[in-house]
Amino acid sequence: MKQVHVAVGVIVKGKQVFLTRRHSSAHQGGKWEFPGGKVESDETVAQALARELKEEVSIDILACTPFMEISHDYGDKQVKLDIFVVDQFIGEPNSLEGNEQQWFAISAINDLDFPAANLAIVEKLQVEFS
Repeated sequence: MKQVHVAVGVIVKGKQVFLTRRHSSAHQGGKWEFPGGKVESDETVAQALARELKEEVSIDILACTPFMEISHDYGDKQVKLDIFVVDQFIGEPNSLEGNEQQWFAISAINDLDFPAANLAIVEKLQVEFS
């Protein structure tokens, strides 16, 4: 089974994080997620992150920090997530793909429904930003 390489942006402002909800027809549909997308073969993870966050939520990254890496097997799909904290950006995040979106207090996100691969991100985020 082929592994999908994904660049993920944990967009934070103070003690809040910006999340979008996956379309119901998508893999892991209806769950909240950190914005990002597939790394193409001709780009670096940083380039993919910048492109995806511009395309998905209309922000330009000024600075980001590597946060963690996760490999997860969903059974029907394997993913490798390269996760970055994005705390310096131009623009206000706004889902350009029509997804539900919201700023959440980091302390309150553990009650949200996330894809299984994202649970470690939630745990680490709450430890480091609480």
